[in-house]
Amino acid sequence: MESNYAPRRLLRLVGRLAVCASLACAVSAFADSLDERNELIHHFVIDFQANPLIADCAAHGNFIASTSSAFDRVEFPATSFDAAHSSIEAWNDSFDEKKQRIKVDNVVTVEGQGMPKSGERDPTPLKFRCGYVGSQMLAFGWNDPVPPLRARAEPHPARSTKGKHGAKSTASSGKTKSAAKSTSKSSTKSTKKATKKH
Repeated sequence: MESNYAPRRLLRLVGRLAVCASLACAVSAFADSLDERNELIHHFVIDFQANPLIADCAAHGNFIASTSSAFDRVEFPATSFDAAHSSIEAWNDSFDEKKQRIKVDNVVTVEGQGMPKSGERDPTPLKFRCGYVGSQMLAFGWNDPVPPLRARAEPHPARSTKGKHGAKSTASSGKTKSAAKSTSKSSTKSTKKATKKH
């Protein structure tokens, strides 16, 4: 028994160490991306005199676009932060009418140039939209040229089963109605017979 127990303990220990190592890598990657984002915000605010909310929205847009299959990064020239290419609008309403119906105080927009991964295409004009309550971003949207993957619509098993049950219940309710009719007919006949006898 003890000879089997020792390898199991060793395997558990190795498994736990692997989990800890992967968590450490994830935390490290998150810290690196957070540092990069903070450096980018600092760059926009100091070098381009960008409003901190606009700089934050641009940095978040850069991160999101870099995860797209279409773009390597987003370039924000100094003109991205002028009044013609960025804005902060008092909102006090839902961010959008789709999935992000969360109420925000301000909506920030900023424009940039999406640099393609292939390098063969011209840069793509991108517009980022961020919803804030105070300094906290609660919603985000952009004109992503790559449509999100959607699952193929297939008949839902519960719906087809429901239809079957519906048919069965209709049939059974029909049977119940016909049974009720035959019962009422027989009771009517017996009442008539009883009346004739008297």
